[in-house]
Order: sequence, then structure tokens, then C-alpha cells
Amino acid sequence: MSFTSSVRAAALPAAAVLAVLAVPAGPAHAAAAAAAVSVTASVETAPVSHSGDAADDPAIWVHPTDPAKSVVVATDKKGALEVYDLSGTRIQRITGDYGNNVDLRGNIVISADDEAAGGNGAMHVYRIDPATRRLQRLADVPTEVTAHGICLYTSPVSGKLYAFPNSTSGRVEQWEIAVQGDAVTATSVRLWDAGSAVEGCYADETTGKLYLGEEDVGVWVYGAEPNAGTGRTKLDSTGSGGHITADTEGITAAGNRIYVSSQGSNDFTVYDRTSRAYLGRFSVSNGTAADDCEDTDGIDATAANLGPAFPQGVFICQDGSNGAPGTSGNQNFKLVPLQRITSHFGG
Repeated sequence: MSFTSSVRAAALPAAAVLAVLAVPAGPAHAAAAAAAVSVTASVETAPVSHSGDAADDPAIWVHPTDPAKSVVVATDKKGALEVYDLSGTRIQRITGDYGNNVDLRGNIVISADDEAAGGNGAMHVYRIDPATRRLQRLADVPTEVTAHGICLYTSPVSGKLYAFPNSTSGRVEQWEIAVQGDAVTATSVRLWDAGSAVEGCYADETTGKLYLGEEDVGVWVYGAEPNAGTGRTKLDSTGSGGHITADTEGITAAGNRIYVSSQGSNDFTVYDRTSRAYLGRFSVSNGTAADDCEDTDGIDATAANLGPAFPQGVFICQDGSNGAPGTSGNQNFKLVPLQRITSHFGG
């Protein structure tokens, strides 16, 4: 194995970012009321091994030849990266990874560990083997943003893979990641300040946009290409006229819908992926197979056919309070057949 890291790109001034567009922080808007739409999960994962606030963020890997063998890679931020099959059974547990968030593209999985590198943060780079569905750790990439959240992006322009680690300080970094065999080359190509604490993000190959959650403010939309600069627009906010109840947490997309975890109201806002119009909100409530999702951090979704259990895709949410029905105790992740959501919101 080998790892090289290039000279870091120069940081862009915070003032240039903040002058583009500002949404005042403030209390959650009263319009972010309880969700009128409620859905239930059909599967929940085994609880993570650590107690307390431990589970955080899931990422869905779609098996290239047998969708029913797809897996969920998820973080136990107190010391492990977990891999589950679609029945929720744990098939791998990687200790020594304190990743808060995780994302993947193709067979490359990257976690953002803000306790690594002496507390300065690092990205842990893995490759998943389709034959075994197990992860192999390839490299650790130190960052200067104390990597806390992360999302990945494969450029439709260049075909290159990029990672966006970000921090509770508001700093965001873009890295070009190249994997050849077991060798990882990582190059920092963009660095900027988004304002206050950020974490959840989603990079969209269909639109070339980066959706970044500023926890107390809302969701910003940037360009995802490395030369996109720091201009941004607003998807939605926690302030007056907005629909998100702070904290703004996980962000994902599936089909023609964008989903955001509105943590303070224990539900999820829905947007049109093309127009970015707000469409409504839903909650994941107690069902016969699993309990609800509360105080959710990370989410993920796909509209891909994942076999008999999830033929129209799946939505996954972290549950901050895992109780009956189903397992109870340590936190875990709930899997909702996507059609239970799209039957209300389309997409």
C-alpha cells in the first residue's frame, strides 16, 4: 500500500463566502409543525456496540450484480464502522474508526473521523469487496478541517472522485481522491468557510450541486466541481419562512426527491430534486417490525431495486432512541421501503 498527499490548496477568505448570501440564525420557525405524513420501517439494524449517542450516519452500497446482497455501512462514532445486510444483520465491525459520518461511491467508502490524527481529524479510505461484502482499509488522509461530516462526488465532467470533509467550525474542504490498486492519492483542491457548524452534506452528480447543512441555519447549495468557487443559494432554512427545525442534519436524494433530517421536529423535509421546491415532510413512526426514528442524525436513500425486500429502493434513518417493537437498547438504523414515502410525495 502507498499514500501520498499533495500540497494543500489555499484557503478562500471567509468574507467572500459570507457576503454572497446570508440567512440570519434564530429559533426554529413555527411553520415546521408535526409531519402530516407518517411511514414505518420494515427492517432495523442490530444496535451498535456502544451505548449513548453512538450511531450517526449510514451509507447504502448497491451490489453490482445481485442487488439483494447490497449492504448498509454505518458509523458507531464511539469506535467502529459497521456493515449490515438488508435484513439488518451485522456482517462486519471495524474497530478503531471513530468516524462521525460516512459516504461511498462505487466500491470506495470514506469515513470522517474527527478524533483521528491527534484530534485534527482524518478521512479513512476503504474498498468494499463485492464477493465478501467486507471493507478493506487502504489509507488515512489527515485534514485541516477536523473532519466531522463527509459526502462523496464523482464528477460527471472529469470522472474524478471527490470527498467533502467538513467541520463543526464551519470549515469545508474538497479533496480529489484517486485509488489505484491499494494506493491512495489525495489532493486538496478547495477550502472555504461556510459560517457556523456544518455536518450533513450531499453531492449530486445529476445536477453538479453540493448540498451543505449549516446546523442552526439551514441548507446551502454550492457547485460541486472544484472550480465552482463559493457562491451559494439557499434550499431551505430554520429561520422565518423556513421548514427545517434545527438541527439541520442528514441530507440525501433518491429519484427526483431530496430529503433532509429536521432533527428538532423528529421528521424529514422533502424537496423536488429539479426545482428544489419544498413538497412537505414525513416522520418514521412505530410499526410492527421496528420503532420510530427520533433525534435523527444521518440519513441515506436510493431508488435502486435492492431485491425482494426493497424493490423500489430504501430510505434509512439513524434512530437516537431505540425501543420496542424490534430490538431495544443502543442506537441503530431503520430501513423504510422507499415506496412508502414516494406514494405520498412522488419521485
